[in-house]
Amino acid sequence: MDHTRIEPKLITKEADVTPTVLAAMDDTDNLRLKQIMTAAVNHLHQFVLETRPTEEEFEYALRWIVEIGQRTNEFHNEVVLAADVLGASTLIDLINNDGMQGETMSALLGPFYRGGAPVCANGDCIARSDTPGSSLFFSGKVVGPDGEPVAGASLDVWQASPVGLYENQDETQEDCNLRGKFTSGADGRFHFQSVKPAGYPVPTDGPVGVLLRAQKRTPMRPAHIHFIVSAPKHKTLITQIFSDSPEALAADVVFGAKQQIVGDFVMHTEPHPDYPGATLPFYTCVYNFKLVAGTPTFPVPPISGKKS
Repeated sequence: MDHTRIEPKLITKEADVTPTVLAAMDDTDNLRLKQIMTAAVNHLHQFVLETRPTEEEFEYALRWIVEIGQRTNEFHNEVVLAADVLGASTLIDLINNDGMQGETMSALLGPFYRGGAPVCANGDCIARSDTPGSSLFFSGKVVGPDGEPVAGASLDVWQASPVGLYENQDETQEDCNLRGKFTSGADGRFHFQSVKPAGYPVPTDGPVGVLLRAQKRTPMRPAHIHFIVSAPKHKTLITQIFSDSPEALAADVVFGAKQQIVGDFVMHTEPHPDYPGATLPFYTCVYNFKLVAGTPTFPVPPISGKKS
């Protein structure tokens, strides 16, 4: 936003503040930084002028922000959680990944991606602990823009246990339980075994939980499995495949569920020749991921460790 440069002066009234702050930033060499910070100051100041917080409310807001930082560590990322429940993460996601090229829709990385998942062979089970829940056999194919199979694509997979906790939150689960990295075959296909995911509440013992309770919002996320699908010469896909009721999907606390990435999780109550020895009931899901051309990039994991 263009503005007329003014000489520095003492501020005497409300109307002086915004132009004076913008003028102080006017010599910023990085044009993108200047654009972003000019918009940020304008919107922040307009928000303050519109809502006119008391000094006590402003101090409370600052303490809330401070606690977000204090609650963030190698095991838990309250900053990402706050961005998620305020809808900012979903907006960023849709701005950068609109699905207009026919690719699989993306979804949030979330605050529980660790990176460094164990490398697995196709068909391996990622439930390394004595994890409760019905067995799930997940399979599919990775294809490119033209629908041709993508061989050697990497699929980084992680999910919460059916009790609603990721392994880094739960000392009873083995390290990297329900996490694994698979590679598509020459035909683009992959398959692995896990347990059917369940919905779970986001952590509510910090400032984000305080906000959710004040707003009388559900802390629940619908059941899902996370995927990062990547391959050379293709844009990396970060997504989630959902399995839950329409009501649970619509009430997702982080606004991340999309109809295009709801999987068909089929329950089997009788033996099936393709899954000999599977304990009944068990579930299957077939989902194909479509990538688009681009340069693969990889997210910085929001957490790096497991509580012990």
